[in-house]
Amino acid sequence: MSEVMGVSRETWQDIGRYEALLRTWNSRIQLVSPSSLTEWQTRHVEDALQLVDIAPRPRRWVDLGSGGGLPGIVVAIAFRGSLTRITMIESDQRKATFLRTVCRTLDLDADVLAERIETAPPQAADIVSARALAPLPRLLPLVRRHLAPGGTAILPKGASYRQELEESDLTGFDHEILPSRTSPDGVVLCLHAVSREG
Repeated sequence: MSEVMGVSRETWQDIGRYEALLRTWNSRIQLVSPSSLTEWQTRHVEDALQLVDIAPRPRRWVDLGSGGGLPGIVVAIAFRGSLTRITMIESDQRKATFLRTVCRTLDLDADVLAERIETAPPQAADIVSARALAPLPRLLPLVRRHLAPGGTAILPKGASYRQELEESDLTGFDHEILPSRTSPDGVVLCLHAVSREG
C-alpha cells in the first residue's frame, strides 16, 4: 500500500502510531466520528495525503481548526525531515493537548496554537488548509488572515462546493478545482492568493 500511495514505510509506521493514539484518546474525547474509524485509511489518511501531493514544498503550512489532527498531523508526518514547518490552530484545549501529545510522541516539527483562528496572530503561511471546518463564505476571512501574499489555500470540499463558490467573495484569489481522490462527490478547492500591486 505504501508504494501505491507513494510514501515510505517509516511514514506509514508513524501514521500507525498516530492512529493508535487517536483511537485511545477518541474513547475519552471525540476527535473524529467513531463510525468513520472503520474507514480510517481512505476516509482520513489518504484524504490528508492527497493535500500533500497537491501542495508545492512550502516553508510554512498552517492547518485551521485541526481537531484530531486531520490533515495537520498527517501533513507533519509526511514532511518529516524537510524544511516545512507545520502549525495547527485548534481552540479546543483538550484537542490541542492531544495534538501536542502526538507531536511530542512522534517528535514532529510542528506547533499547536490553542487559540481561536480569528484572533490568533496572523501566520503568513505559504499553505493554509482546513478540512470540514466551515462553509467557504465563513472560511475565507480566516484563510485571508493567515495566508501569505502569493500563498495557496487547499480546502477539501463536498458536493455543495459549487453553491459555496457562488456565495463567496473570491476577490484577490484565483481558484482551481481538483477532483478528490477519496470522495466521488468531493473536490479539493485551491485558492491562489493574487499578489497585490501598487
